[in-house]
Amino acid sequence: MKKHIQIVIPMAGFGSRLRPLTWSKPKPLIDIAGKTSLDYLLSEFSSLNQDFEQEFIFIIAPNGWQIKSYMESHYPDVKCRFVVQEEMKGQSHAIYLARELIHGPMLMTFSDTIIEGDLSFLANEKSDGIAWVQWNPEPQRFGVAITDPNNQVERFIEKPATDEHKLVIVGFYYFSEGKDLIAAIEEQISKNISLKNEYYIADAINVMIQHGAKFRTEETKLWLDTGVPETVLSSNQYFLDHGNDNSSVASQRKSVAIIPPVFIAEDAIIEHACIGPYVSIAGGCEIRNAVIENTIIAEKSVISNIVMKDSMVGTKAQINNHSKRLFIGDNSITGDD
Repeated sequence: MKKHIQIVIPMAGFGSRLRPLTWSKPKPLIDIAGKTSLDYLLSEFSSLNQDFEQEFIFIIAPNGWQIKSYMESHYPDVKCRFVVQEEMKGQSHAIYLARELIHGPMLMTFSDTIIEGDLSFLANEKSDGIAWVQWNPEPQRFGVAITDPNNQVERFIEKPATDEHKLVIVGFYYFSEGKDLIAAIEEQISKNISLKNEYYIADAINVMIQHGAKFRTEETKLWLDTGVPETVLSSNQYFLDHGNDNSSVASQRKSVAIIPPVFIAEDAIIEHACIGPYVSIAGGCEIRNAVIENTIIAEKSVISNIVMKDSMVGTKAQINNHSKRLFIGDNSITGDD
């Protein structure tokens, strides 16, 4: 009989670092290498399928209905629940809003965190919790784990002032009992343990450790961040290099030069163009007389007479006669008529 595990994913943030793309869609629905960021996020949990029955809990913004619609249309057999976060008070606050739903073993990750690894070992895990980490020479922008010689976590520090401790928390956690986390968050909030008016999950876990919980770290070699334009483009590069390249098919198009790796949707129209490397073009696009490199172009955009590099283009954009780096949202129009 399969064990039950909940996977809690807060995704109610404004996505301000990806505007204007996130004015009209949630950050997890940004295009990357022929899929959405959410598709890659969900694939992280495929190694649980043999031993666990999974239940997803998405913490969404009041306008996060697009996430619900996407899950219903693309993952109809996946058990999902949705909780709305109307005030942005931090990670712990987001999880606390789902307190009536959370029970038993639980994973928590952020919507812009993509790691790679086999999670099947959790079926026999004995610790109270795990924090996935990666060594980083410049840890000050992140949370860090301070461990003893036996790899047990002594405490976490959010955004440390020095680079003394270099095991960076990547934003992926396991809890043997979700209710214990909720109890710790209640204590965290009651004592106002916060940073710049936000409640961080690292502080909630510190509360758990103070009460005797045993946490260890698990190192991940791959950690992709899809939270800012530069890391979305680098993630696009990674996935094109690791199985999402369809250059061999794309290169059969007439009057098109392909420099691998690229992903071009089958129904996209490409004429008199040089595409690649590291270009993703979604369905319904029309591209003519263009040279494009290291760029993501979302659905149904029309682009012509352009040299474009290091760019991101939203859905249904219209671009003509440009030679520059572009970062434009859905339904944008730029260039000559």
